[in-house]
Amino acid sequence: MTDTRAKGTGAGSGRWPATAVFFLNGLTLSTAIARQPSLKSEHHLADGQVGALGLLFAVAAIVSMQFVGPLVARVGSRPVLRVSLVVMPLLLALVGLAGGFGALAAANTALGAVHGTTDAAMNAHAVAVERRGRRRILSGCHAAWSVSAVVASLATAGLSRAGVPLTAHFVGAAVVLVVGGLVLGPLLLPAAADRGSVPAPARRGSARGTRGAGGGWSRAFVALGLAGTALMVCEGAALGWGPIFLHDSRGVSLGLAATAVTAYAGGQTAVRVVGDRLATRYGAPKVFRAGGLVAAVGLGVAVLTAEPAASVAGFAVMGAGMSVLLPLAFSAVGQAQGMSAATAVSRFTTFTYAGVLLGPAAVGWAAELAGLTRTLAALLPVLLAVAVLTRLPRSLPVPEPAPAEMAHR
Repeated sequence: MTDTRAKGTGAGSGRWPATAVFFLNGLTLSTAIARQPSLKSEHHLADGQVGALGLLFAVAAIVSMQFVGPLVARVGSRPVLRVSLVVMPLLLALVGLAGGFGALAAANTALGAVHGTTDAAMNAHAVAVERRGRRRILSGCHAAWSVSAVVASLATAGLSRAGVPLTAHFVGAAVVLVVGGLVLGPLLLPAAADRGSVPAPARRGSARGTRGAGGGWSRAFVALGLAGTALMVCEGAALGWGPIFLHDSRGVSLGLAATAVTAYAGGQTAVRVVGDRLATRYGAPKVFRAGGLVAAVGLGVAVLTAEPAASVAGFAVMGAGMSVLLPLAFSAVGQAQGMSAATAVSRFTTFTYAGVLLGPAAVGWAAELAGLTRTLAALLPVLLAVAVLTRLPRSLPVPEPAPAEMAHR
């Protein structure tokens, strides 16, 4: 008799290598983001040029995602990740070595394209690990990404204080990240794990309406995609506008206002560590609904209370509630019928990136008309609607047993 529970816990299950991919990707991107002030200063960039770089990065990421699904369905996510985990740090080094705005824009655009490829492929790989071992891992994977952002920000603060130039930082980080990618690549699941795979319906609790025309563009899938967009709009509002709200509307210092981001990220990371266990024990629909309601309560406290400390605590509660929503949504789209898991994940990632792109700008435009407090408060019914209306399968799909496993039954 074999112990089937061990399948999802060891290195051979693919869980820890998949989690490490999220960490490396997050470390690369977060290093680039944390050094933005230095980049702006060293290249004497205007605010508009910094905005243009961000737009080029995001557009390149979205465009690349459109090709990741078919590519992974053809060759598998492992070959894609083995290449992108090496190329992405090299492009980070090129950003640091760029000599002018044109070269900087080209390197940054290429970095965005490879990041988009990695982002979609790593989520597809994590879905394949979940489907293979029937053990939820996506919340833990996203927790690793959150931790990497903290590590990168702390490292950047220390290196900047020590006077380490941006170029030396990016080149040194690239060397470490390339070595990490080379070591990690062979540990990923084989390409056959998600090459050409179209998930069968979950035997229990399948989401309604998953069958549809249009190559998998069913109503259920589009609804999940729009939920992903709404979630990223809300997250972008908290991270991008939370500190501004505290400073402008609550009159707190810039230093205290910045703690809104720390509080949100701290709450998000803490709950993501246990998110997989919660979804396994109580079921994805209940955890998703509870997370959305908690996030709405947190945002309500943050925006509607007059006490700055309570507002900061509200952002922490919001982060805790939001923590499980996106991982559970990724897990659900990986079960979409009518297309490969990789295609579903890459399409869903496009929805989320649309929220990342549109969210901060939309909040800014609305704040010009109605004020920032009212604009943030208007996101409360959005969160509530996502929590109540989003439909998720309760359990992971049951894979067909292999002949060897049948022999032991």
